[in-house]
Amino acid sequence: MMSEQVFTNCTNAGPVSVYVKDGKVTRMRPLVAEEKDFKPWVIEAGGKKYSPPKKFAVAPYVHADRRRLYSEERIKYPMKRVDFDPNGERNPQNRGKSPYERISWDEALDIVAGEIKRVKDTYGGSAISGMTSSHHNWGIVGYKMGPFARFMNLLEFTPVLDNPDSWEGWHWGATHTYGFYWRLGMPEQYDLLEDSLQNAEMIVLWSNDPDTTRGTYTGQDSALWRQWLKEKGVKMVFIDPFHNFTAGVMEGKWIAPRIGTDTCIAMAIAHVWITEDIYDKEYVKERTIGFDQFKEYVLGKEDGQEKTPEWAEGESGVKARVIRALAREWAAKRTILSGGARGGEGGACRQAYGTEWARMMVLLQGMQGLGKPGRTIWGTTMGAPSDTKHWFPAYADLEGRVSTAHIAKFKPANPTKQRLYRLTLPDAVLDPPVSWYGEGFCGQSLEQQFTHFEYPMEGYSEIKLFYRYGGSFMGTMSDTTKWVRMYQSPKLEFVVNQDIWFNSETRMADIILPACTNFERDDVGEWGACGGYTCHASSGCNYRIVVRQQKCIDPLWESKSDYEIFRLISKRLGTEEEFTDGRTELDWVKAFYDSSDLKGMISWEEFDKKGYQIINISEDYKSTPSLRWFAEGRDCDTPDTNNPKRNTEKGKELGTYSGKIEFVSESLKANFPDDEERPISPHYIPSWEGHHSEMYKKYPLQLLSSHPRFTFHCHYDKHTDWLDDIPVHRIKKDGYAWWPARISFEDAELRGIQSGDIVRLHNHRASVLCIAVITERIRPGVIHSYASSAKYDPLVPGNADSPDRGGCVNMLTPSRMVSKNVPGMTPNSCLIEIEKWEG
Repeated sequence: MMSEQVFTNCTNAGPVSVYVKDGKVTRMRPLVAEEKDFKPWVIEAGGKKYSPPKKFAVAPYVHADRRRLYSEERIKYPMKRVDFDPNGERNPQNRGKSPYERISWDEALDIVAGEIKRVKDTYGGSAISGMTSSHHNWGIVGYKMGPFARFMNLLEFTPVLDNPDSWEGWHWGATHTYGFYWRLGMPEQYDLLEDSLQNAEMIVLWSNDPDTTRGTYTGQDSALWRQWLKEKGVKMVFIDPFHNFTAGVMEGKWIAPRIGTDTCIAMAIAHVWITEDIYDKEYVKERTIGFDQFKEYVLGKEDGQEKTPEWAEGESGVKARVIRALAREWAAKRTILSGGARGGEGGACRQAYGTEWARMMVLLQGMQGLGKPGRTIWGTTMGAPSDTKHWFPAYADLEGRVSTAHIAKFKPANPTKQRLYRLTLPDAVLDPPVSWYGEGFCGQSLEQQFTHFEYPMEGYSEIKLFYRYGGSFMGTMSDTTKWVRMYQSPKLEFVVNQDIWFNSETRMADIILPACTNFERDDVGEWGACGGYTCHASSGCNYRIVVRQQKCIDPLWESKSDYEIFRLISKRLGTEEEFTDGRTELDWVKAFYDSSDLKGMISWEEFDKKGYQIINISEDYKSTPSLRWFAEGRDCDTPDTNNPKRNTEKGKELGTYSGKIEFVSESLKANFPDDEERPISPHYIPSWEGHHSEMYKKYPLQLLSSHPRFTFHCHYDKHTDWLDDIPVHRIKKDGYAWWPARISFEDAELRGIQSGDIVRLHNHRASVLCIAVITERIRPGVIHSYASSAKYDPLVPGNADSPDRGGCVNMLTPSRMVSKNVPGMTPNSCLIEIEKWEG
């Protein structure tokens, strides 16, 4: 028997030590680093020193990674649908219905390569399309933006543009108010932990549950920061229809509005400030434009409706006295607005006209001096003291991808101009043409949001071959019964799915290819570092750490790394050298190390053996709180390297057309001046699927589907049965683990529902079965059920109209966009009814 070996690796949840004996992983734990490697930062505030412990507080679901590694849901072998014959009957109508048979790798790869050749020769490269999941297993060599993009570009495919699903309203709305389009609408977050500890008296967490969302990739380090603020006496206010988990531990004030009415509450707060003269008039005069026109609307001079707290009470259900008290306290205290995990996200931006709420968040803080001490926008999950001088590539950086990094000798460029859009993909296949505005993630300019697209594009083919690469959108996109119908369309002549586990879309494929996890291949990555449009996201961790992701075990069963799968297909297509660039995966790891500043801190040999390098802040570290420079009229001094005006003659300006906060958006005035659904100055517009709509008479409950607490999107649910023992996640009844739906006592009593009953959530789009949890933590009239179930389990497999008992509540949500010129998703504008299931 071999002695136990310890390897280092990194996950979406954080860095881990992996213990292996006799070729099997026996346990995992947060990475154990040498104490001498830690040099904790110190923040002084109120006569006290704050400093983090010498450890890595990873997200809780990582503790189930060993179980997930050996899950029964792993795809063990290449598989072919039994009634699919590439040379005969393909039976696309049976995708999602028919079983599979095991085949050899050679047969699977020959079929995939053969279909690629056939489709490309017959229709051209544009007839091939493919899509990644929103996230992937950690590591820049194997991440979704690496080998997949390199492989698909060689095919000259039609890319699918992602929608900014976690921050729709901020991306399409707030950018036109304060810029930050290079961050997709989220504000910079540098050194805001220090600012909050030293200056904040109150924090308003509006549509934000940071203890659950955890800054996406940065684990639970920030939970300690919020405890510090609580102990320091900083008051916290939570505005959310659901009494979320952060509210539960912070003991703050809970305000529960009707879904879709957050904007009218914000308008009423502005009304109080204007009528009581309790806003920063000098700041508004010097740092903003268009305030007078906005003021006219708030005071009712534009439409005859004064936006008073009493008016807002009628819309939102929140008492006028509560709104007025909040407005007065907000103005009287140094108040931070926390509008999402990274400053700008939150469920309120993923609903009809979510642009207006996000714009109002910026404008409210603009009225109180955005950027002044204790008066900023901070998600409470980023902004620790963090080194930004030493560069290491992150997965979304162009220099962090094997397809685009300068270290690549050959960079495959895709000449195909045609595009698809993720939210309209099913419609594009089933009922073309489709059209939309915006280039997906519009991080290069505001003008990108006004680019018009139409599919199919003249001179290009409709897609015939679809390559699904990891994950599933059945539980995360909207109106997802359409995806079942799309897969069963004969217009898709061939579908291949490459994944690690059986996901909700896996069994919609003709050929299934088994990939391996990050524990079964070599890679490298920095904890929490997204890069790209979220540069310096590792400031959500108490320590920067780059991890040499060591291959812990050989790939299980017959799985292979994604890179190896693409290499083998490329070999059959005659493009192996172009794909690999003459490198193995480990060669790429070494090349990324050599290209980074890590090379000057630790030798390759030591890094490869030790497995990590902590990058501590320097002794002369100087904090530069976000937007303080703007509030004080100075050049930008934060390390926001993507800011196009930084270090230029316009360095004092924001990224708007005027360089100021815009109560009237100049970019909207120049491009869509007559858009009544995203007007040049924000308005409250009642939802097309809300309490004023005709549909409300039949479906009087609103569905709130927020990010899940104990899984990372679809990555852990279903693949890790340990999670089924957590009743917040799933609840077992009669041998089945059901997805919870939280309902108020009042709504449950009206419908004769008890906790533990199996209930049917339904509307005209779909039916989903869940288990009822009766609670005081949800506002009457609202049903709370987390998004991201990975378990699409229709009672009749392959039937898009069949009730799903897996809990994919996004099947119920609308496919209608945020507004006519804003192609964002709106899962939180969803009306349903709920009843006890007797089936």
